[in-house]
Order: sequence, then structure tokens, then C-alpha cells
Amino acid sequence: MRARELPGDHLRSHRANALAARASGTPAAVVMEPLLPPAAPPTEGETNPPRQGAGEGEELGRTDAAVTRSQKRKRDEEEALVERKTSGASAETVEGTNRATSSKGTSGSGKVHQSPPHRPDDKDGHLQYELGESITPYYKILAPLGEGTFGRVLECWDRKSRSYCAVKIIRNVQKYRDAAMIEIDVLKTVQKSDPEGKYNCIKMQSWFDYRGHICMVFEKCGLSLFEFLRKNHYKPFSLNLVQNYGRQLLRAVAFLHSLKLVHTDLKPENILLLSSAYQRVPVSSGSKFTKRVPTDPTIRLIDFGSATFENQYHSTVVSTRHYRAPEVILGMGWSYSCDVWSVGCILVELLTGDALFQTHENLEHLAMMEVLLGPIGRNVISRADRHAQKYFRNGKELNWPEGSQSRESERAVMKMDRLQDIIYGRLDGATAKHLTNLLHKLLEFTPEDRITPADALKHPFFELELEPEENALFNPLPTSPRVDQSRSANSNQGASKQGTAPQSIPALAPAIAQPVQQQPEPEREA
Repeated sequence: MRARELPGDHLRSHRANALAARASGTPAAVVMEPLLPPAAPPTEGETNPPRQGAGEGEELGRTDAAVTRSQKRKRDEEEALVERKTSGASAETVEGTNRATSSKGTSGSGKVHQSPPHRPDDKDGHLQYELGESITPYYKILAPLGEGTFGRVLECWDRKSRSYCAVKIIRNVQKYRDAAMIEIDVLKTVQKSDPEGKYNCIKMQSWFDYRGHICMVFEKCGLSLFEFLRKNHYKPFSLNLVQNYGRQLLRAVAFLHSLKLVHTDLKPENILLLSSAYQRVPVSSGSKFTKRVPTDPTIRLIDFGSATFENQYHSTVVSTRHYRAPEVILGMGWSYSCDVWSVGCILVELLTGDALFQTHENLEHLAMMEVLLGPIGRNVISRADRHAQKYFRNGKELNWPEGSQSRESERAVMKMDRLQDIIYGRLDGATAKHLTNLLHKLLEFTPEDRITPADALKHPFFELELEPEENALFNPLPTSPRVDQSRSANSNQGASKQGTAPQSIPALAPAIAQPVQQQPEPEREA
């Protein structure tokens, strides 16, 4: 590394070069180096330091042309690198070119953030990292957000846009790389049809390949609805928020279905709050116990790794167990309506604080459905595949409790309540009536008879004017909104198939509340 020159040494060298240039007849601007590197942009709270040697106005004037050309060349090279990165160029290419650029002796390049030396992945193919390191020169690792079978999600600082982001880093395993590329295609299709993000789907900012890991950069969001429930000790959301989340979720699902796309993995873990800010309110009027209430109800639907186009291959089993539709369990084949069933399960969970079907076995799951909704119809039983026929007696009725695997399983089913009892135990009047009716339509056994998301948005339940909980309670606590620093993981992803989306998008419900505008935050450098 070249020893740093003092201002006086640099000025003497400059004057010697100027004399040599006059003697040779060469224009001074060609042979001279710039006196000083261009000042780096100040961080927040700082001002630009004064330029050294500014009193030598005549000498500085001769180097303006060289400084201008140097700065322009550097700027053009950086813009080219950014363009390659955002278009999915290999991170090694971007990083290598950046190192080559910084080693050319171009003064004024400022601090160059480089990735750490290459280290092997762990035994499962996960990227190994340390906090404070960089993923390419642009993303500084701040904190882990979550981990799944697909890989890891990290909170990062984007040095280019000076904002926080979430980087999803896929395991360096070929099947997960292939699935990630399919997810990227799905996300591009979604964003092409909704560039403004009106339908509450997560926005992918860019993607790149980093040392064999596909990396997807997303907008930074808050906690998932499940994580918010967990941190709230599973105290349920207010009816006003359940209505709000249900409206947004149905709008997002209706939009995806208009693109001939089935999400297949709807659950509270895959629904993020746009912000983790909350305020505390009493659990009930006059209570000394409190619970958290989100200050911004806007949500984002995430994890399109299992999303499948209508005309592409459909895997046999989809959805997480608790939110799996009966047609999937019975091997009847599935389509858009499996998403609708999942929405019904999610709404009940948000209202009660507990998962609706807490089971891990097919027959027990079907028995719980019958307690909740009534007997499964003969028309559904007759369509079950040969593997699922063992769950029924003579193809007429569910083989329960005779087919149960344990007394514990029987007790779990006996603890289930009917759907109307769950709702009327918490609500009353027209509110309970409309919500019960909507849930019965969302949780219809026959897939073809299940309500569509677009029709569900027109249901009378969403026309009710419900007062926000923090306004309904007396004397809410005077605590200012705060941000919970914990994060939830983006959930598992699986392979799906890419199809062609239609060009037209059916009109959906009116726009919902806009997200709260947040002030940009400064970079957190170690």
C-alpha cells in the first residue's frame, strides 16, 4: 500500500510536475494527478470538511479537467456495476470488478466494502457468516431474521439505497437453487402486474448469485402475525383487526388467482406486518393487564416458493398441516379453493389466538373437521382416492373413533367445538351472525361450493363498521409506539412450476389503508 502523502508533499510533487510539463510543452492537465481525492459524502450529522490547499486557487484550477474526468470515469464504472447487480449478475463478478476498479489507483473512491474471505458452507449448504460482514460491497449484515429448510433470511443495510432490507439466502443445494429461480419468476410476474404493491404482496427489490447461493432482496417488514401473537402471549386480535387483515388477505389472494396463481402455503407465519410498531392497551376496560396492538395494520403476503400456476404440475400434498384443505388430505386434487380454506382457518386463529386444527394425523384432522362443520358429504367421500378410502367405513361415513390411534387422539377431537359455538362464545348479534356465515362459506367441504375470494370481499361482514380496539377501551395507556426488534422467519419454500399469466387483471375491492411513512435511518456501521 502506498504511504499516505502529507498535503505539503503532495503540493510540492504537483509543482514539480507542472514545471516538467512546461519544459516539455505538454498541457499541465494531462500529466497532473488531482491534488486531493473527492470528498466522500458526509454521514448523517456530519458536514463536508474543508478542502486542503484551497488557497492555491491558481494551482487547483489547472487540475479541474483531470479531476472531472476521473470522477466521471469512476461514476460510470459504479453505475455499470449496479446495473449488472440489479439485473441478477453474479455477485463475484460485481465484487471482482469493484476490487479491480479500486486497485487502479483512482483516488477519491472512498471506503470500499468487500466481502469476507471465502469460507466453506456448513454441512447443510447454508452460508456461514458473521454479523457486520458484507454480502457483496452493498449489503452489510445486521441481524438474523429467520431460518428454514430453504436457507436463511438476514436483516441487512443497503449501502446503495441507504435503507434496511431483508436478504433471503438460499442453501447451496441444487434443488433449492432451482426452486428459488422459480420463485423469482413468480415474484417478477406478481410485481409486473402490481408495480405499486396495491395488493399487499411482498416486493422483491433485486436478486443475485453469491458464492453459489441465490439471494433475494426484499423490502424490510415487521413481525409475522404468528410472531406478533406469540409475543402477545397468544392474546387474540380485536375483531376490527381481524376484519382488516381478512380484507387485505382476501384481496391479495383474489389478485393472485386473477393471475392463474395458487399460493398453496397461506398461514400466519407467511403474513408480515409492514411495521412492528405497537402500543399497549388494557386487555379489557379497567383491567391492569395489557396487550399489544399494532399501530399500522398493513400486511404483506410472503413466501411464493410453493406458488403454482393453474396449468402447471400440481404436487400431491401442499399447505402446512393446520391450514390444509380436505381435498388435499383426501387426494381429490386441488386448485384455487385450497387457498380459501386456509384463509378461513387463519381468520379463526386470529380471533381466538389458537390454531383451529391442532393435529398431525389425517384421520384425526378429518374427525376435527366433522366436529367443527358437520359430517363430510357423500359426494366428497366418493371422490377420495384409494389411499384415503381407508378413513371411511364402506365409503359412507368417517371411521371414527374406531380408527383412532390413541385415547389421546380421541380426547383431542372431543375438545373441539362447533364453529358457531366458537364465534358466539366471543361475539354476539349481527357481528357474530355475519362472521359465522362467512366462515362456513370459506370452510365448505366441497371445493366447488367454496366461496371465491372476490365474492367473499362482498360479504356483509366486511361492510360492518367496527370501532378500533384502542378507541373502544377506556383510558388506554399513554405509551408511545415502539418497535419490537425481534423478527420472524420467512417460512419454508418448495418447488413450483412457472406458467404464463394473463394480461388482464379483474377489478378487485377498493384500496385499503396506506402504510405509515417512516423516516430513513442512518447506516449502522460497526
